[in-house]
Amino acid sequence: MVYLIGLTGGIASGKSVVASRLAEHGAIVVDADKISREIVRSGEPTLDRIINAFGNSILTESGELDRAALGKVIFEDPAKRLLLNSIMHPEVKSQAQRQISVALESDPNAVIVYDVPLLVEAGVDSDHPFDLIVVVDASEDVRINRLVTLRGLSRHEAQARLQSQASETARLEIADVVIDSNGTLGETVEQVDALWDEILETKRAND
Repeated sequence: MVYLIGLTGGIASGKSVVASRLAEHGAIVVDADKISREIVRSGEPTLDRIINAFGNSILTESGELDRAALGKVIFEDPAKRLLLNSIMHPEVKSQAQRQISVALESDPNAVIVYDVPLLVEAGVDSDHPFDLIVVVDASEDVRINRLVTLRGLSRHEAQARLQSQASETARLEIADVVIDSNGTLGETVEQVDALWDEILETKRAND
């Protein structure tokens, strides 16, 4: 029996740590962020639609997407952020569904993790009938400090990034399981290991 997990969390929440640990246990991870980078490469139709919407100012001299320039635009303007999401989300969903289908064909008993930061924003729907939704949670202060110290953002930039995403309350409302990543890396990993054991028990009971 395949087991499909929706994994989400706000920026700098520690979601990547959780996804990596689940992959180490043997889960197949479908990464929405990776998909979103692939579909905006030079020559891709999605990039063309973004250029039509935002102009050439969001391109580098070589014609590639300038993520920093686009980020500056959308994180300061909610309307433009919604416009970008309307372009990106359907294509990311479509590509993710394709990858999930391929994973199912290769292993009908797989544990598949759909790692998607904007699960709330994109909508939880029948495209991905999750067996479990896991939310990785950390306080606003912890996430801002991570963005400042690890990614070099200013506090203003970090705050804007947080405010551009769904609220903590909205994410927690859809959670079946919450991983608290406010503590150490080891403490987060321990929670993931315990979750994996529970997943295997559930699969054994239902197989």
